[in-house]
Amino acid sequence: MGLLDGRKALIMGVANERSIAWAIAEAFKKEGAELAFTYGAEVLKDRVTPLAESVGSKLILPCDVTKDEDIDKLFDKIKEEWGSLNILVHSIAFAKKEELKGRFVDTSRDGFSLAMDISAYSLVATARRALPLMVKGESSIVTLSYLGAERVVQNYNVMGVAKAALESSVKYLAADIGQDGVRVNAISAGPIKTLAAMGISGFSNILNAVKEKAPLKQNVTSYDVAGTATYLASDLASGVTGEIIYVDSGFNIIGF
Repeated sequence: MGLLDGRKALIMGVANERSIAWAIAEAFKKEGAELAFTYGAEVLKDRVTPLAESVGSKLILPCDVTKDEDIDKLFDKIKEEWGSLNILVHSIAFAKKEELKGRFVDTSRDGFSLAMDISAYSLVATARRALPLMVKGESSIVTLSYLGAERVVQNYNVMGVAKAALESSVKYLAADIGQDGVRVNAISAGPIKTLAAMGISGFSNILNAVKEKAPLKQNVTSYDVAGTATYLASDLASGVTGEIIYVDSGFNIIGF
């Protein structure tokens, strides 16, 4: 028996086979979950579809999280096809490339708003629609964060502020919907070579610093993160909510 046998999981945020969300999807599938996927921009459809089909998914749905009508349509379709939902994986973040270099003080108003909307508010918006479908006592929402939410990471800039808002949202959501039997947690993952991460100026320097200074003297992989996501989505974490769990080879504990 798998840890997630009979559970239905919606995976939001797969961009390609190197995405953390994709590693999570593969791990969930191995543990018996039935999967549905979303894609944002139409250009991502051709990337996500073959990956989703490779794990037997028949639900591959569009969703622009900046549009309430798209989120409504998504969860209406989930209700129509599945009736209920056990797991929501929110692995969505975005900031304009020009905001991820230079000085944070130069962040534009539009750039700030966009990063906050897609990277933080989208968790609230999707959780609200998912909640009526989620099975009491058997449901979990998992999102992805990074150490830049609480410490200054060069060139992470507005994304760090958005991730801070995301982590705070996790705690407020957990307090709100715990009474509905739904748990909400975040994984603060170490730096991983994903499509999104490579847009951060000087990202290779971050990888090198973690490998040098982290207690385990190595960078984590997307599959390390997927293992923790599987735990959080399963009954093994039935008493865990509102937490930010670090999967970063211990880098977050190191001071000077």
